[in-house]
Amino acid sequence: MGCDKMLPPQRDSGKLEQPLDMIPLPGGKAWDGRIAYLDRDGVINRGFEDYVNSVDQVELLPMAAKSIGELRRSGFRVCVVTNQSPVGRGLWSRENLASIHSEIRRLLLLDDKDAHLDLVLHSPYAPWENSWARKPNPGMLEAGRQILENAEKSPGSVNNLFFGNDWKDRPDESSSIMVGDLPTDMMAAEAHGVRGLRCEPEIGLYGVIMDVLGVKK
Repeated sequence: MGCDKMLPPQRDSGKLEQPLDMIPLPGGKAWDGRIAYLDRDGVINRGFEDYVNSVDQVELLPMAAKSIGELRRSGFRVCVVTNQSPVGRGLWSRENLASIHSEIRRLLLLDDKDAHLDLVLHSPYAPWENSWARKPNPGMLEAGRQILENAEKSPGSVNNLFFGNDWKDRPDESSSIMVGDLPTDMMAAEAHGVRGLRCEPEIGLYGVIMDVLGVKK
């Protein structure tokens, strides 16, 4: 998959390379390396054609918190990977995006104490920049894997990240999943080597959670 620029993803605050402090999985469960990569709008919260522009517009989709809680209770780490071009196009600031994510986190934990988002990454770049970090390219997923693994194996250490062909000795991602509501999410999943599950944007993660956890309907 080609791209014009190896532009990296970003975190809500600070630098991408800064250490990540991870909250233990529920019940003291040991992490087995599985990651649930989740798109944001149409998966966790309701999306809008002209973006979620403020905290006041944040509305969780039904059972989103319980679904994320179930992921973590079953041993998944949860990494949100979301395209947010309004930041790069100057429509609103990175600080505004951080406040939106803080509200999403608050509402999730209000509904389910285990619905913690282990890591949130975003791509601030416009589509025409064709950044490696913007889905359908897999840059956010690549960064998420490395940051989470580093936090598990070397707590407190700075992340030395690699992307694309520069990342050698990649781990097997066949037990991880990517949930999204758009074709670009499924393309990013395929590029990264994870199982992609497409959900309905009005239902979100809850619509596929039984499939993720291997529970028969």
